[in-house]
Amino acid sequence: MTDAKEFLDRMLSLGLARVSEAAALASARLIGHGDEKAADQAAVNAMREQLNLLDIAGVVVIGEGERDEAPMLFIGEEVGTGNGPAVDIALDPLEGTTLTAKDMPNALTVIAMAPRGSMLHAPDVYMEKLAIGPGFAKDVVTLAMSPTERVLALAAAKGCEASDITVCILERPRHEALIDEVRATGAAIRLITDGDVAGIIHCAESEVTGIDMYMGSGGAPEGVLAAAALKCMGGQMYGQLLFRNDDERARARRAGITDLGRIYSRDELVTKDVIFAATGVTQGSILAGIQREPGWVTTETLLMRSKTGSVRRMTYRSPVK
Repeated sequence: MTDAKEFLDRMLSLGLARVSEAAALASARLIGHGDEKAADQAAVNAMREQLNLLDIAGVVVIGEGERDEAPMLFIGEEVGTGNGPAVDIALDPLEGTTLTAKDMPNALTVIAMAPRGSMLHAPDVYMEKLAIGPGFAKDVVTLAMSPTERVLALAAAKGCEASDITVCILERPRHEALIDEVRATGAAIRLITDGDVAGIIHCAESEVTGIDMYMGSGGAPEGVLAAAALKCMGGQMYGQLLFRNDDERARARRAGITDLGRIYSRDELVTKDVIFAATGVTQGSILAGIQREPGWVTTETLLMRSKTGSVRRMTYRSPVK
């Protein structure tokens, strides 16, 4: 007889897709309405409700924030029926709240699940991130390199010119020097306003998206989610936590992190097999957004398992209630 508490990723994956779909459908009603908080709360409520239907003993390790900041899906919250395997949950109920409120591309609902203790409990601080897609030698680019060195090294590995490389960077004032340096190499830059989980996923399908590399700093929790996606799709990623003050350092120590300067690889951010689901909210380059027609609504979900390397695109059509 199979141990009921074994992490049966194949059996759990469809349930995870339903969680992601439910959050997307809930937030879809608020696309373009200018209310970021309401859109996020709708996604949180739906995701929590669906998670609690799953036969898991889940703990949210990447969530909406600490308990005093988030009434639901806070870090440390227990979810599921409690009857199944012990698992870590990393989630962003609505990655791109601003994108949703303004009806801009690439808003997603995102969730990942892995055996208990296998995901970095990343505090809500910044993380310096670097990612490329699959098919390259290990450490062809690293965080120890300058941005210029990374572009030139990746171009050499691809057998192309620097001008043929496209780098995805989050458009923020803190990245002005990075943007200037990358452009000085001749490389192109695709700037994104939000959603660096989607930005990093783009690297895994460079032939489709045109993105070869991701660089820059963003939220550390989103870094763990991106690592989960790349663990399924293939590709390399590195992350290093960044601290602006002693309060943020203390937050990391409370999360169990002792080496504050450590550079994490993809498989150190997520150490065991993981399942990952993302559903499009607004139209994007990775996933179609919510599609409406009289009486019906349709979603597209990306469902992946690192154990098998399977990548499924699932269309779900349901009647409007």
